[in-house]
Amino acid sequence: MTHLTSPDGTPASRFAFGTMQFGGTADETASRAMFDACIAAGITHFDTANLYTDGAAEEMLGRFAAPMRERLIIATKVGYVGGAGRDNLLAQFDVSRKRLGMDHVDILYLHRFDPDTDLRETLETFASLRDQGRITHMGLSNIAAWQVMKAACLGAEFSLSPAILQPMYNLVKRQAEVEILPMCASEGIAIAPYSPLAGGLLTGKYAQGETGRLTENDRYATRYGQDWMHQAARDLSQIAADLGTHPATLAAAWVARHPAHPMPILSARSLEQLQPSLDAIAYDMDAALYDRLAALSPAPPPATDRLEEA
Repeated sequence: MTHLTSPDGTPASRFAFGTMQFGGTADETASRAMFDACIAAGITHFDTANLYTDGAAEEMLGRFAAPMRERLIIATKVGYVGGAGRDNLLAQFDVSRKRLGMDHVDILYLHRFDPDTDLRETLETFASLRDQGRITHMGLSNIAAWQVMKAACLGAEFSLSPAILQPMYNLVKRQAEVEILPMCASEGIAIAPYSPLAGGLLTGKYAQGETGRLTENDRYATRYGQDWMHQAARDLSQIAADLGTHPATLAAAWVARHPAHPMPILSARSLEQLQPSLDAIAYDMDAALYDRLAALSPAPPPATDRLEEA
């Protein structure tokens, strides 16, 4: 497994924190409170992106992290818009570095695969940034297993390999179990899955009539719009109530419990909303509870689709 450490050698925490809400639904005060709570909880791995909140997320993270930069792992992403060509990646990364106030980031992700750009050009760009000391690791997000292995094969030309992946993964979005998670375990690639709470669905708040991404964002409404997903969320809430804990704690702990040892990216709009997820850091989930929660949603079929061999 890729050994992720900060510049001073501090190892990556078992959970990460994502700043997607910084400067958007979370103002500076709320964002600062969440950052401080993460530090107090032992989180050393912070994730952002060039695209988030028109740059406010990177700017806030840069300010908050500056006094302790050497002991933190900072990740950002480029290429979600404009493609994965060299000029676009370099231009976006230059903007990101200025916002963060950092000449170097520990992880730079390609935010999504670009079928219209020669992958060699993309990989050569990442390799040049590594050789200049601008990045330590290349990450890939929103990507298929075959694309990762293609990047690994082509990247060998530049002594570059994907160090970490960022797939969507939670109790009702389990496609990563088919090839992404086994591939990472086999090839020693770290995993930092996003949306462990399924856009807030697995907190149980929508069943109580509350609002959030699923009610405010058409993409999320479509992504988590199936009835069985909402039933799984209700069932999770009931189990959490029986156990005297919060469904968000169970949802985040369930993702982290996978045998491939993913590092779920936690996120929220406020410290109050974040706290149940932070509680997952110390939550001891045994195999029986892990299996009980897994049974709430259908497991995806194996890659070969030979169900009799699953």
